[in-house]
Amino acid sequence: MPRKFKSGEWVAVKGKLTSPKMQVIKYVTKKDSIFGLVNDDTYLECVWYKNGERKLEVFHQNKLIKIIEASSLLKTFKTNSKLSLT
Repeated sequence: MPRKFKSGEWVAVKGKLTSPKMQVIKYVTKKDSIFGLVNDDTYLECVWYKNGERKLEVFHQNKLIKIIEASSLLKTFKTNSKLSLT
């Protein structure tokens, strides 16, 4: 599976209005407990701050969307959008 994000990009959890703005740290290796397969390309370690406390969590890349900050408002955009002119 291709990697969707790079280190340093800002992301949020899809579908959650109260999701914090998080920064991607790196892709991490995660082992599947059922099949024992090692996955290097789909899980991201993200960091955010809440009440001055640093929080780290690992997310699957399909659960995240990329965000950009423009004039103090957060705007989201899809990276896989396709236009049809027919």
